[in-house]
Amino acid sequence: METREILKIAAKALDSKKALDVQAIEIGDLTIITDFFLLATATSSTHVRALADEVEEMLSRAGVEPHHIEGRATGWILLDYGSVVVHVFDKKSRDFYQLERLWNDGVPYDLSGLLAEEGTAEV
Repeated sequence: METREILKIAAKALDSKKALDVQAIEIGDLTIITDFFLLATATSSTHVRALADEVEEMLSRAGVEPHHIEGRATGWILLDYGSVVVHVFDKKSRDFYQLERLWNDGVPYDLSGLLAEEGTAEV
Protein backbone atom coordinates (compact mmCIF):
# COMPACT_ATOMS: atom_id res chain seq x y z
CA MET A 1 0.00 0.00 0.00
CA GLU A 2 1.23 3.51 -0.76
CA THR A 3 2.58 5.67 2.05
CA ARG A 4 -0.03 8.40 1.75
CA GLU A 5 -2.85 5.82 1.89
CA ILE A 6 -1.39 4.39 5.12
CA LEU A 7 -1.16 7.92 6.48
CA LYS A 8 -4.76 8.64 5.47
CA ILE A 9 -6.20 5.50 7.09
CA ALA A 10 -4.21 6.04 10.29
CA ALA A 11 -5.18 9.72 10.53
CA LYS A 12 -8.86 8.91 9.98
CA ALA A 13 -8.70 6.17 12.61
CA LEU A 14 -7.24 8.62 15.12
CA ASP A 15 -9.81 11.25 14.21
CA SER A 16 -12.69 8.77 14.53
CA LYS A 17 -11.69 8.06 18.15
CA LYS A 18 -11.36 11.76 19.03
CA ALA A 19 -7.58 12.06 19.15
CA LEU A 20 -6.34 15.55 19.98
CA ASP A 21 -3.76 17.60 18.06
CA VAL A 22 -3.23 15.10 15.23
CA GLN A 23 -0.22 16.18 13.18
CA ALA A 24 1.90 14.67 10.44
CA ILE A 25 5.53 15.54 9.76
CA GLU A 26 7.23 14.54 6.54
CA ILE A 27 10.79 13.56 7.45
CA GLY A 28 11.82 11.32 4.55
CA ASP A 29 14.43 13.83 3.36
CA LEU A 30 15.99 13.97 6.85
CA THR A 31 16.28 10.30 7.76
CA ILE A 32 16.07 6.80 6.38
CA ILE A 33 13.95 5.49 9.27
CA THR A 34 10.57 6.58 7.85
CA ASP A 35 8.84 9.04 5.54
CA PHE A 36 6.22 10.34 8.00
CA PHE A 37 5.61 10.68 11.70
CA LEU A 38 1.93 10.83 12.61
CA LEU A 39 1.45 12.27 16.11
CA ALA A 40 -1.67 12.30 18.28
CA THR A 41 -2.55 13.10 21.87
CA ALA A 42 -4.96 11.10 24.02
CA THR A 43 -6.87 12.23 27.09
CA SER A 44 -6.01 9.22 29.29
CA SER A 45 -4.04 5.97 29.33
CA THR A 46 -7.18 4.13 28.25
CA HIS A 47 -7.60 6.56 25.35
CA VAL A 48 -3.93 6.03 24.33
CA ARG A 49 -4.60 2.28 24.01
CA ALA A 50 -7.94 2.82 22.24
CA LEU A 51 -6.35 5.12 19.65
CA ALA A 52 -3.47 2.73 18.98
CA ASP A 53 -5.87 -0.21 18.76
CA GLU A 54 -8.07 1.67 16.25
CA VAL A 55 -5.09 2.51 14.02
CA GLU A 56 -3.93 -1.09 14.14
CA GLU A 57 -7.44 -2.42 13.39
CA MET A 58 -8.15 -0.08 10.47
CA LEU A 59 -4.79 -0.68 8.83
CA SER A 60 -5.10 -4.43 9.40
CA ARG A 61 -8.47 -4.34 7.60
CA ALA A 62 -6.65 -2.65 4.72
CA GLY A 63 -4.08 -5.46 4.69
CA VAL A 64 -1.27 -3.52 6.38
CA GLU A 65 0.34 -4.93 9.52
CA PRO A 66 2.80 -3.07 11.76
CA HIS A 67 6.46 -4.03 11.62
CA HIS A 68 6.76 -3.29 15.31
CA ILE A 69 4.77 -1.86 18.25
CA GLU A 70 6.37 -0.32 21.34
CA GLY A 71 5.02 1.00 24.63
CA ARG A 72 1.73 -0.85 25.12
CA ALA A 73 1.96 -0.27 28.88
CA THR A 74 3.15 3.35 28.79
CA GLY A 75 1.88 6.84 27.99
CA TRP A 76 3.38 6.63 24.49
CA ILE A 77 2.59 3.89 22.00
CA LEU A 78 4.57 3.74 18.77
CA LEU A 79 3.23 1.79 15.79
CA ASP A 80 5.84 1.30 13.05
CA TYR A 81 4.41 0.78 9.57
CA GLY A 82 7.71 1.32 7.78
CA SER A 83 7.00 4.46 5.77
CA VAL A 84 4.68 5.82 8.48
CA VAL A 85 5.38 5.73 12.20
CA VAL A 86 2.39 6.54 14.39
CA HIS A 87 3.03 8.03 17.84
CA VAL A 88 0.10 8.08 20.28
CA PHE A 89 0.87 10.03 23.46
CA ASP A 90 -0.84 11.01 26.65
CA LYS A 91 -0.58 14.77 27.16
CA LYS A 92 2.26 14.57 29.69
CA SER A 93 4.43 12.41 27.40
CA ARG A 94 3.74 14.55 24.33
CA ASP A 95 4.68 17.71 26.21
CA PHE A 96 7.83 16.07 27.61
CA TYR A 97 9.22 14.52 24.40
CA GLN A 98 8.17 17.31 22.01
CA LEU A 99 8.83 15.35 18.82
CA GLU A 100 7.55 18.28 16.76
CA ARG A 101 10.42 20.37 18.14
CA LEU A 102 12.99 17.60 17.72
CA TRP A 103 11.95 17.13 14.09
CA ASN A 104 11.30 20.81 13.32
CA ASP A 105 13.36 20.52 10.13
CA GLY A 106 10.67 18.18 8.83
CA VAL A 107 7.83 19.47 6.68
CA PRO A 108 4.42 19.71 8.36
CA TYR A 109 1.93 17.73 6.27
CA ASP A 110 -1.59 19.13 6.09
CA LEU A 111 -4.09 16.47 7.15
CA SER A 112 -7.19 18.66 6.87
CA GLY A 113 -7.93 17.47 3.33
CA LEU A 114 -7.64 13.82 4.36
CA LEU A 115 -9.81 14.23 7.44
CA ALA A 116 -12.45 16.27 5.61
CA GLU A 117 -13.00 13.62 2.92
CA GLU A 118 -16.29 11.70 2.95
CA GLY A 119 -16.39 8.32 4.64
CA THR A 120 -14.75 6.79 7.67
CA ALA A 121 -11.47 5.09 8.33
CA GLU A 122 -13.02 1.74 7.46
CA VAL A 123 -11.78 0.02 4.34
